[in-house]
Amino acid sequence: MEYVRLGKTGMQVSRISLGCMSYGSSKWMDFVLEEDESLALMKDAWDAGINFWDTASGYSNGKSEELVGKAIKKFNIPRSRLVLATKVFMPVFDDLSVSFASIDPKDPRKVNNGGLSRKFIFDSVNASLKRLDLDYIDLLYIHRFDNNTPIEETMEALNDLVRSGKVRYLGASSMYAWQFARMNGVAEKNGWTQFVAMQDLYNLLYREEEREMIPYLLDQKIGQVPWSPLDRGLLARPLGQDTLRTSSDFGFERIHPGGLNNVDKAIVNRVEELAKKKSIPMSQVALAWVLSKPAVSSAIVGINKSSRIADAVDSLKVKLTEEELRFLEEPYLPRALQGGLA
Repeated sequence: MEYVRLGKTGMQVSRISLGCMSYGSSKWMDFVLEEDESLALMKDAWDAGINFWDTASGYSNGKSEELVGKAIKKFNIPRSRLVLATKVFMPVFDDLSVSFASIDPKDPRKVNNGGLSRKFIFDSVNASLKRLDLDYIDLLYIHRFDNNTPIEETMEALNDLVRSGKVRYLGASSMYAWQFARMNGVAEKNGWTQFVAMQDLYNLLYREEEREMIPYLLDQKIGQVPWSPLDRGLLARPLGQDTLRTSSDFGFERIHPGGLNNVDKAIVNRVEELAKKKSIPMSQVALAWVLSKPAVSSAIVGINKSSRIADAVDSLKVKLTEEELRFLEEPYLPRALQGGLA
C-alpha cells in the first residue's frame, strides 16, 4: 500500500480508500451487504493496508456507521492509525427501508432532519459519534451544498466542531466549484477552519470536474478523493455485464439517463482492450487512470468481495504511459455538469 498526505495536511492516507456505502442493511438498498459480510471485508481491507475508511450518516440510515464502529472494536484497529471519514447533510430515518432518495420532500420526518443548519450539524455529528462509538471523527465531509442555510451558519458550526475536538479536518462532497470556493472563502475571511478535501464524482466516464473544480483543488492544494472511480462497476467489466449495483443504485439514472451512450461504450471498450493488452483486470486500468491525476490523494472503492481488495491495491502498481492515457481519454465528450445531483 502507498500512503500520501491528504492535500496540504500532515495526515497520511492510503491511496485506496474503503467505501462503506455497501455495508449496512439490504433493506436500505438491494446491493448493500449485511453485518457478517461487511465486517469480514473491513478486516480484509485493514489487513491490506487500507487505513482510509469512508462512511456517512445517511448510509443505511446510520447502520453503516454502526458496523464501522463494530469493526474497529472487534478487530482491535488502533484508532491513531485509522483515518475515518463520515458525512453530514442527509436525513437519517428509524425505518431502514427508507432512503434519502425515495422519501417525499414534504414528509414531516424530514423537519430538522437533513441539511447544514447549526442544529442539524451538531445533532448529526453527535449521533454519528454515538453510532461509531468513537470520541472524534478524523474527516467530516458535508455531503452536499445546502441552498437553504446561510454559508456563514454552516462554516461557523463546522469550525466549532473542530475547535471542540469532535472533528479533526473538514471536507466537502459533490457540489459546484463556485459553491465550494465560496464556502472556503467565507471560512478564510472569518478565520474559521477551511476544507482540506473534496470528494467528488470523477472517473473515465465523468470528467467534468476538470473544468473548474480540479484547477481550484490544485491551486489551493486541496486533496481530491473521487467517489465511484469505477462508475458503479461499469469500468470494471465488459459491456452488457450488469450488476445489482447498477440496477438498484438510485444515482445511476441521474448520471447515465437512458443508459450508456456511444461515447461511454467506446471508453469502456478501450478500458477492456488495454486491460487485455496488459493482462490485468479492467478495474486496475480504470483505477490507475484516476490515481495518475495530480490532484487525487486517494480513490474511494466500494468492495463487496475480498478478491477485489487485492485488485484495488494492485492498481497502484499499474503505471500508464502518456500514450495509454491518451488512448483512454480520447473518445470522451463533455457532458452536463452533475454538481450536487449525482
